[in-house]
Amino acid sequence: MEPVNQIAFKEWAVVCAALASGQQSLILRKGGIHEGRDGFRVAHREFWLFPTGFHQEPDSVVDGALPLLEDVLTRQPNANEIHIQQYVEVEDVIELRDESRLSDLAPFHILSDNTVLARFHYKTPGLFVMLVRIHQLQTKVTIPASLHFAGCRSWVDLPSPIPSTGLNPVLSDEAHVERMIGLRKQLLS
Repeated sequence: MEPVNQIAFKEWAVVCAALASGQQSLILRKGGIHEGRDGFRVAHREFWLFPTGFHQEPDSVVDGALPLLEDVLTRQPNANEIHIQQYVEVEDVIELRDESRLSDLAPFHILSDNTVLARFHYKTPGLFVMLVRIHQLQTKVTIPASLHFAGCRSWVDLPSPIPSTGLNPVLSDEAHVERMIGLRKQLLS
């Protein structure tokens, strides 16, 4: 693990909460409109999660995740702050090109079927699945919101590096290995 990191990955706050709680160990990504001509790429194997509120609506998550979304919405920081607390290690990246495989992912994430399908078909069919391990800082880092972070793009540079010392894994080693085996079995079979 890198000792410090200045790279952050923008993701819906409700997905960040699902990752932080251990409900989810994958990130589904198509990419934002500012990803460039080549589209989204996993440019970094380690990064901080940068929670956003854009586009997340009650119909974007499964019914079982609605209480998580409500909690995220009631505890969101003021518009001038961003709270950084989760660190991600990407263990594997799988690009899905077959729409019929999307249902295999349903038990492993909180997004609604329609949300996943819309992401899959955005611009050209396909979707990146990042299998991840999530670590948590004991105390969140608060950074000021800035126009530097605006726009539909996945990756942003934080104002300064954040040390990754003192992180706690969200899942135990055993639970994480079991989850990764299950995910790979679903995705690669």
